[in-house]
Amino acid sequence: MNVIVARNYEEMSQTASRMIEEQITKKPDTVLGLATGGTPLGTYKELIKGYKEDRADFRHIRTINLDEYVGLAPEHPQSYRYFMNHHLFQFINIDLEHTHIPFGKTEELEQECKRYENVIDRIGPPDLQLLGIGENGHIGFNEPGTSFDSETHIVHLTESTREANARFFESMEYVPTKAITMGIRSILKSRKIVLLASGERKAEAILRLIQGELDEQFPASSLKSHDDITLLVDEDAYKKVQRKG
Repeated sequence: MNVIVARNYEEMSQTASRMIEEQITKKPDTVLGLATGGTPLGTYKELIKGYKEDRADFRHIRTINLDEYVGLAPEHPQSYRYFMNHHLFQFINIDLEHTHIPFGKTEELEQECKRYENVIDRIGPPDLQLLGIGENGHIGFNEPGTSFDSETHIVHLTESTREANARFFESMEYVPTKAITMGIRSILKSRKIVLLASGERKAEAILRLIQGELDEQFPASSLKSHDDITLLVDEDAYKKVQRKG
């Protein structure tokens, strides 16, 4: 595991953006695996800046997102399709037909899981997968206890994960209880993985990721078995590792 410690969130975001830009320069038809949530927002702002400054061309890029809430239509303001469109896609020269996100507004959830796994295998796997990490070690929406052999599946969100996402909704009652997510095996298909972590609230998870063992009760530990993973953190997220020395 390659570890890069940035001074702060802004430097972490800039570094992540440069890594993606370098990947696109090396392979103009790169397949990017993308994440949502607060952590990658700075990275997406930097990518938009890079596009405007002619450092990145997204015309031939294809993207695969990790997950989507069950029950939310793509145009819903809290859906991850809406998130990606409004925080990245509409500001760069990417073909929306080349952007892939699970469809959560369907009664045929199992079929959607199979369809999406086929998408990953057909156009992917991602050349570079961007990930965040939950305080309980979840990656994507793979909660503690998820099998490392899992592919795209339906997950019942834990209360802690719903509470962490409640800030994006009017109240807790509006936070969906289920999501479609790429599974652990799906994520590990990626050729390169970049895991972002920022802030003191993620420090315990980062300590456990680095010093702990493989454990299905801590989904992020599965990344330790990957051949090309970069952990990109800021100083606050890394402070407990530094203290342990």
